[in-house]
Amino acid sequence: MTIQFGYCTNVHAGVDLDQTRANLDCYAVAVKQRVSPDAPLGIGLWLSAATARRLLGEARLAEFGRWLTEVGLVPFTLNGFPFGDFHQRVVKHQVYLPTWFEPARWEYTQNLIAILHGLLPPGREGSISTLPLAWGEPARSDEQLRAAAAALRRVAGDLAALEQESGRLLTLCLEPEPGCLLQRSPDVVRFFEDYLLRGQDEEAVRRHLRVCHDVCHAVVMFEEQAEVLQRYRAAGIGVGKVQVSSAVVLPLDRTPRADRGAALRQLAGFNEDRYLHQTLVRTAAGVLPVFHEDLPLALAKAEPERATGEWRVHFHVPIYLERFGRLEASRPAILDCLRTVNAHGMTEHFEIETYAWGVLPRELQQPDLAAGIADELTWFRQTWQQLQSERPANPSTIRNGDGRSP
Repeated sequence: MTIQFGYCTNVHAGVDLDQTRANLDCYAVAVKQRVSPDAPLGIGLWLSAATARRLLGEARLAEFGRWLTEVGLVPFTLNGFPFGDFHQRVVKHQVYLPTWFEPARWEYTQNLIAILHGLLPPGREGSISTLPLAWGEPARSDEQLRAAAAALRRVAGDLAALEQESGRLLTLCLEPEPGCLLQRSPDVVRFFEDYLLRGQDEEAVRRHLRVCHDVCHAVVMFEEQAEVLQRYRAAGIGVGKVQVSSAVVLPLDRTPRADRGAALRQLAGFNEDRYLHQTLVRTAAGVLPVFHEDLPLALAKAEPERATGEWRVHFHVPIYLERFGRLEASRPAILDCLRTVNAHGMTEHFEIETYAWGVLPRELQQPDLAAGIADELTWFRQTWQQLQSERPANPSTIRNGDGRSP
């Protein structure tokens, strides 16, 4: 299996084309110099809806593509989840709008399809991640779910026609996330079976509609990586890409009782105003975890002298971290995911998505963002290569942006 990996550029602020290009020139090119100086570097490109419209409406796609080629960046995947300004002062629930019940989401996705097809080198496959329909509240009607499924099936039909006409395979990948309509793998399977696979277009749906598996999201929901991925395989649902990400974990049962108050105070340092940090607290093994839609809501209910169990927080921290102070990162889950994907050849696309560099607690801040991202990519590459040494009978390679192995 030949894989493509890169980092997601939603870590950079910018909602217009000029800002997007300036950020790529400042940061992505610097990352490339550190990680892949002699060959193109893959990136997971994020474009706001406004930027996507401008690229197509002003016929600037060809120019942008030439520039990406000149600087050695290959957008093998797009992040189509955030629609607007992902770095405004407060994002929170705004990131889930528009939903898949609204025409604007379909239009944005269609623009991204045209852009990805126009930017990818000939013969290369591409993937686009998208939100899991909507935030989980309010409850949605069967009619709304059918409308979302109809829009997604329409996309699948368009992607099937594109492949027939051009030979280009593109996939649209639903990304389960805590608190959303699709937050666990069983939710995804049910939506496919009850809504997406009920028509005459099953072949197109299975080929072009897939899952974006975000490691952090599954961790926060207390799902085991291998179980999630095997559930998708058993249901015949493809994984279009893996977002390699790491959650914050507070293992209270492994923390001396005298230190638990300090551990909770350290966790409170991750409470910031821009993003939603869904938090699940499991008080004991075998007990269903309690969902809190944001970290401050969980902290408000904490009783340090009585706190037990384990907390898992949707806060993407650098993937090479293992432990910081009294807290842990969910790095072991990344290894579990990669082993499972590698064993079954489930996807070729891996996108490191640590978008929260700018809101990390001060002690984890990286003075040189490009260096921090490069460290993540280097860790991923070395980890993947180590996994190959564990399975010599099933070798795989890492592909540079131009299709060559490093």
